Amino acid sequence: MTQKGRGWFIAAFLTPATLIYGLLVVYPLVQSFAFSLFRWRGVSQKRTFLGLGNFTKLAGDDAFMKALHNNLVLLVVGGVVTISLAVALAHGLQGSGKVARTLRGIILFPQIISLVVVAILWMFLFNPGFGLLTSGLNAIGLRGWVHTWLGESKTALGSVGVAFVWYAVGFYTMLFAAGIRALPAEVQEAAEIDGAVGLRRFWKVTWPMLWSVKRVAIVHFTIAVMNVFALVYLMTRGGPDRATETLLTYLYESAFTHSEFGYATAIAVVNFVVVMALAGGIMLWFRRNPEVART
Repeated sequence: MTQKGRGWFIAAFLTPATLIYGLLVVYPLVQSFAFSLFRWRGVSQKRTFLGLGNFTKLAGDDAFMKALHNNLVLLVVGGVVTISLAVALAHGLQGSGKVARTLRGIILFPQIISLVVVAILWMFLFNPGFGLLTSGLNAIGLRGWVHTWLGESKTALGSVGVAFVWYAVGFYTMLFAAGIRALPAEVQEAAEIDGAVGLRRFWKVTWPMLWSVKRVAIVHFTIAVMNVFALVYLMTRGGPDRATETLLTYLYESAFTHSEFGYATAIAVVNFVVVMALAGGIMLWFRRNPEVART
């Protein structure tokens, strides 16, 4: 096949996918940026051009700032807890025995059930009257520690964060487990011969060699947290007093409660920019493995 014929062959395969991607992804994205420049109720074609007015309003919106703050808290604290648990579980469940396989399946179980079920489950667990957490604290004599977990500002965000970590940790455990299994066996054997065993071998050999897996995990977790909606909305509706408000729950409120679709679209645009900036920063940070750079 000539070079020209090969080019036409590639174009024939790429064109349909490119058109579909442009129609279903690029066009709605561009349209969203356009809508964010207008005051629009969403129920008619009447729109008032505001320019950057919606974004200026966001800068002074305490509810929006609270939502962004909550997203970032979930990202940092939830990220550290989730990734740490996932790495520990992945490292501890590397065996091929029946027990290890069973435990891996149990850890992955939350990923195969609906987020609606996860939210309802944790709402029951956190119920201040008959929830498992309350019953457990009462049973060991810690009645003073009992709270209306999802109804108090000081505990609501942490409670939602626990539910999110429980739901997410299985996926990242499997991700790191696959990364550990893919490491060259000869490297592990050489480290063991040199006396690096147990935790020392993990920190000096295994952990640095998981550089690309860490990058994927952190980027994926960032996107997941910045776009969390269903779990928070079902458990708390963003309350109490916006203690668990996130960008997407506030977007939903702005659009479907206050009929401010232009303002809601501006929130979506800011969320998109924040996600892209964070993901880009993470990719830049992980652009080169420092362990490789030393060699």
